[in-house]
Amino acid sequence: MYSHILIPVALDHETLIAQKMEVARHLLSDDGKITLLTVLENIPGFVSEFVDLDIDNHLTQKVEAKLRQATGDDDQIGCMVVTGKPGVQIALFAEDNGVDLIVVGSHHPSAQDYFLGSTASRVVRRAGCSVFVVRD
Repeated sequence: MYSHILIPVALDHETLIAQKMEVARHLLSDDGKITLLTVLENIPGFVSEFVDLDIDNHLTQKVEAKLRQATGDDDQIGCMVVTGKPGVQIALFAEDNGVDLIVVGSHHPSAQDYFLGSTASRVVRRAGCSVFVVRD
C-alpha cells in the first residue's frame, strides 16, 4: 500500500480523473493521502508581448476549484496547481512532497507519441517513485 499518491490532472483529459481516483483509492494505505495536481504551462515571452497579463487573474483559484469539484469535495484529497512543464513539474512535486506513487493517465499510443513523447512517458522516465499508468 502507498502512503501518498499523486494524481496529475490535465484539464483537457477530465474523463480519466474518476478512473485514476478509483485506482488510487484501491492502492492507498488506511492513513494515506491523495493529491490532485494540475500543471499550468507558462506563457511564452513572445506571446506575453501581445496579451495583457493580469497576475491576479485568478486562474489558479479557478483550476483548484475545478479539481476540488472533481474530488466530490472530499476533504481528504488535496488539490494543488503549479506552473511549468508538466513532465518535469510532476516528478519534482512528487520528490519534494514524499509521494510514493504517481497515477497518470495515458491514451493509446499513436505514431505521433513515439516521436514527440507524452507527459505520461516523461513522468515515467523522471519520477523517483513508482508510476501506475491508467489507459483510457
